[in-house]
Amino acid sequence: MQPSADSLHFGNYAGALLQWMEMQKTHDAVFCVVDLHALTVAQDPLKLAENTRKTAAQYIASGIDPETSTLFVQSHVSAHSELAWILNTVTSFGEASRMTQFKDKSQKQGSDNATVGLFTYPILQAADILLHDADVVPVGEDQRQHIELTRDIAGRFNQRFGEVFTVPEVTIVSGAAKIFDLQNPGSKMSKSGESPLGILWLLDDPTVLTKKIKSAVTDTDNGIRFDPQAKPGVSNLLTLLSLATGHSMDETVSEYAGGGYGALKGAVADAVVALCKPIREKTRELLADPAELDRILARGAEKATHTASATLSRVQHAMGLLPRVGS
Repeated sequence: MQPSADSLHFGNYAGALLQWMEMQKTHDAVFCVVDLHALTVAQDPLKLAENTRKTAAQYIASGIDPETSTLFVQSHVSAHSELAWILNTVTSFGEASRMTQFKDKSQKQGSDNATVGLFTYPILQAADILLHDADVVPVGEDQRQHIELTRDIAGRFNQRFGEVFTVPEVTIVSGAAKIFDLQNPGSKMSKSGESPLGILWLLDDPTVLTKKIKSAVTDTDNGIRFDPQAKPGVSNLLTLLSLATGHSMDETVSEYAGGGYGALKGAVADAVVALCKPIREKTRELLADPAELDRILARGAEKATHTASATLSRVQHAMGLLPRVGS
């Protein structure tokens, strides 16, 4: 995730972190705070540094274990930038131009304001993946095209220079709860949401979380059932409650079907506040000792550098880049 906000939101937690926590139990998992990707838009330097620590702290507080998984900051492993440049030279302009996320974001910003970094973002993402010999890349459907580009780049490189890269498989994360904006339940919860009342931040105070949930958009018929098409606001509240309590959707609907929206919102608020409390407290504890947090990230970067440097050396050798004497 990019460190582009003070806090992660509930959509990040449901759509990514929960799945990552499970995957680290069965895989040799690599997690990265992608601060270099954040530079595709203008950043305040002090704020970027602060948010990078906050994002890493929330990874850990949510359940990512830096002792069993590899957790690091992208810019701490210079091989990411080095390999990205090399991959730029084997990626065609046409391939990069077809990336739909670049098209969408450049249209919003205006082509004159879109940076070259935004254009080559998927190629840096390919470097992030290929450096660590990833077999599996778990992503949402919106990232499938970028991972397919990664696979194409890796396959082309291997064909041209020999078997250097592991060509990763794309795993579309299924079963992840989709959390929608509380004020606009037709749109996914996002840090760029139109109203701050629509976003549940993991680090929000309990009173703020409660206020946002109790002011969530519902509808007028007062019936409680899971029907995302006809009742998107109510369905979103039911999803939040199911996720926060660990109860199935059927159990959740059955428990609250006979009540009103006020009772449902109260239950959602209580459950979300209870879920976020230990995450918020652990995050604050980690941020209170930035030196120790930095040491955790340094250990992760050292571990990541070991793998990344080996991959980069293979790439450089295969392409005929002269090794530095003594290295």
